[in-house]
Amino acid sequence: MIGEEERNTWFTAAIEFERQNSQGTGSGDEISRQYRYRDRVSGHSRLLNDYFVENPVYDETLFRRRFRLSRPLFLRILHTLQEHNDYFVQRRNAANTVGLSGEQKMTVALRMLAYGMSADSLDEYVRIGEITTIECVKRFCQGVVEIFGPEYLISPNAADIFRLLRKANQRGFLGMLGSLDCMHWAWKNCPAAYHGMYTGHVH
Repeated sequence: MIGEEERNTWFTAAIEFERQNSQGTGSGDEISRQYRYRDRVSGHSRLLNDYFVENPVYDETLFRRRFRLSRPLFLRILHTLQEHNDYFVQRRNAANTVGLSGEQKMTVALRMLAYGMSADSLDEYVRIGEITTIECVKRFCQGVVEIFGPEYLISPNAADIFRLLRKANQRGFLGMLGSLDCMHWAWKNCPAAYHGMYTGHVH
């Protein structure tokens, strides 16, 4: 057990660390790092109310559109990651401050991967800084590969290739295996604003 005196020492050290970081180094050519109080709890509450409570602001259709996967699949991946790596479990630091939740960390990771957003673009909504966002993406990708890689990220065998080609043929994409990026397919009703964006190297 940690004694009261030792616990107070840890808290004092944590507060001093935050104070020094907020002041920055200010020496030489080093860029000072400014501390910002982001109110992570409000970011977590906002995210839960928007997507994860019983009657969220945005329904399942909007969830799938914005996260590129269903809500049950999101929660399944999150719970699996939390069992695999406690980085995605919400905890308190040495100063007894509530940290980021797993929902916040996984949200920024998915938004960056799905939309190619910049690392600090979700700070105003989710309340996560740029450096932490990059760390979330790295941990998320590493966890997904370690957990789901043996089952879902393996190379297709002969039976898989036959099944994928048959489905593609039924949908009118003869010989397609994987992505439309491999096909030279005419988009008859392509919007004028997109002309030139999806032309490819063959005209």
